[in-house]
Amino acid sequence: MLKHFGSLYAGHVDLGDLGLGATALNDRRFPNEHLITIYDRVEKLVKVMDDLGYHSFWAAEHHFQHEGNETIPNLLLLYVHLANITKNLKFGCGFNINTMWHPLRLAEDYATADILTNGRVIFGVGRGYHSREVNTFGVPSIDIDNELNREIFEEQIEIIMKAFNEESFSHKGKHYTLPPEVPYRGYTLKELTLVPRPKNLPVETWQPMVSASQQAMDFMAKHGIQPVVGGGAVTGGPSEEIIKRWTDTLVNHGYKDIQLGSRLTIGLPTFIADSEKEAIEQSRKYLEEDMKMFGPLGFFRGFSQEMLDALNDPKRAPTAGLPTMEDAVAAGSWLCGTSEQITEKIMDIQDRYPGLEYMHVGCGRQGTPLEVMIEQLERFGKEVMPKFRAKAD
Repeated sequence: MLKHFGSLYAGHVDLGDLGLGATALNDRRFPNEHLITIYDRVEKLVKVMDDLGYHSFWAAEHHFQHEGNETIPNLLLLYVHLANITKNLKFGCGFNINTMWHPLRLAEDYATADILTNGRVIFGVGRGYHSREVNTFGVPSIDIDNELNREIFEEQIEIIMKAFNEESFSHKGKHYTLPPEVPYRGYTLKELTLVPRPKNLPVETWQPMVSASQQAMDFMAKHGIQPVVGGGAVTGGPSEEIIKRWTDTLVNHGYKDIQLGSRLTIGLPTFIADSEKEAIEQSRKYLEEDMKMFGPLGFFRGFSQEMLDALNDPKRAPTAGLPTMEDAVAAGSWLCGTSEQITEKIMDIQDRYPGLEYMHVGCGRQGTPLEVMIEQLERFGKEVMPKFRAKAD
């Protein structure tokens, strides 16, 4: 049964003109003074969410995006600040990109944030898909299924979990030998201790479910990592087949009291208006900006090369046969309508997945103005969330 609602915001600043016929994404470049406004936007969002009783605010770690789409480079540093200006809201890392960190620096920084916020930061891990970001930090990522990227990511997770959970540890793998066997104050170094370790153990850890390979599912189940499934930047809603395989994987790894939907989050953008038609019209340009951003990165399955080329051409894009918001709503990848319709749709998801406890909602999609994001969070928080609280009670 659904208990907790959060919202994911990738971290865009005001992008100006929006939609397929607007400025091409690759032609946008904002000055530093404008990019800095991301922090004021985030502060406003989290204060609203805290007041409304949301469970968690989620943001994404990204780098070098002068186009203004994803502009938060350090979630943990930001979250220590945000926890000090809110009371109860938790802060989810969606996600820390391991391949851009040394695993022990990431483990140390998370432990510090966990202690300073008294457990209000939720750990998240990811492999990375922006070649400009990940390759710049030294790990290949041209293909999300690149085996070297996966190897390094999985070895880093092994190291991080040892560092979190063991009083002292060592690691010898393909890419890391920790500690190096060097002389130190009269002895040879053999083990390390993370100082400080997280206060709250085991560390709640989340990861995006992208490829949904069985190899990835087995790795996540082994380490107690929970997946975030779906969420607007893909065509189609949450896949029942993926959720069924995840449920079977948990059972096969010895987890108890597992139902469809257990130990995962479903993320779906929601847009509330006075009618479904109005919601579709008002949110259309945000889907279009999503396609401009994520289409070339492979997140919209089935796009032809002609479609991808058109996304960066404002003259061609509107007539390139790209999916519409009507298509997205029909596929279940967006929920649009009145608050009653949104409630009914989410109740249906809850009924299909009785183990589901977490869901990401709201409209923080690419280009959504701050005032619209706040309006949507307020409407969902006041018109939809209370109905689920009442049912839970």
